[in-house]
Amino acid sequence: MEKKRLEGKVAIVTGAGRGMGRGHALLLAREGAKVVVNDLGGEPVGRGADVKVAAKVADEIRALGGEAVANTDSVAVMDGARRLIDTAVEAFGRLDILINNAGIFRVDEIDHMSEEDWDQVVAVHLKGCFATIKYATPIFKRQRSGVIVNIGSDSGLGHPTNSNYAAAKEGIIGLTRSLARELGRFGIRCNAVRPRAQTGMAAAFNERSVKWLPLMEALGKFAIGFEMADRWGAEYKPERVSALVVWLCTEAASNINGRTLYAGGEEVGLFSEPELKRTMTRPGGWDLDSLDASRVRLAGDLTNDFLLKDSIGDKEL
Repeated sequence: MEKKRLEGKVAIVTGAGRGMGRGHALLLAREGAKVVVNDLGGEPVGRGADVKVAAKVADEIRALGGEAVANTDSVAVMDGARRLIDTAVEAFGRLDILINNAGIFRVDEIDHMSEEDWDQVVAVHLKGCFATIKYATPIFKRQRSGVIVNIGSDSGLGHPTNSNYAAAKEGIIGLTRSLARELGRFGIRCNAVRPRAQTGMAAAFNERSVKWLPLMEALGKFAIGFEMADRWGAEYKPERVSALVVWLCTEAASNINGRTLYAGGEEVGLFSEPELKRTMTRPGGWDLDSLDASRVRLAGDLTNDFLLKDSIGDKEL
């Protein structure tokens, strides 16, 4: 197309200094959007900071002929999220697109996980989405338009040793559905993408998870992400996720709201929405005895594939 799809739009991308976030920011700019590149510049585990990380991506965009400014506020802090939204308005006069991509990880088994590790991961991912959306929404409401794309994860489907990350990411999916229903009447769309890509954070996660490999091997297909370890590489470039994320911000996706999509490698997809799989009715309601008697009909012929004691033994991991 000769005309750039996002000409004149203003976008914020959180966690845009590296990996997928950088890819989102660059593609937005190539499609004509003015971009606020947000990144604290910390390590994948959320410690430290480096102002040069966001500035470098903003420089890349300007070198391509686009417009961009860097922002180094933390979205896990309410004042930081407010300053980020203000940065877009002060620099470019408006805001049209918000991509919540920022994230960190801290790996541990649930009985060893510290309160800090839980709180920090949930704060960056879930509270970060809440905070940026809170301050962007009044702008979107006044415009009667706006696009929000929240980055979820396959980990939300269940990820051993990564419960804080999985819980935060699945919280983002619930937030996305709720906001689509709440804000749709104002012309504001909110969708989520579960990406799969080899990024610096993914590599760091794998490196820190070596001690749990016996558990992961025993869990097999339930170890979300690990089954991709020997296939990751060029096929799963972060940039391949950006195409779907940015497309959701365009007019072509104007009828998509409140949905969860997938992007990775050569695939894009749509996740089904949760629904009751099976129901039964009993006059007078249910008690323990009646549930016992009906357990096969209620649950079906299911076994608990997660009970793997026999396969991994009592060995301390």
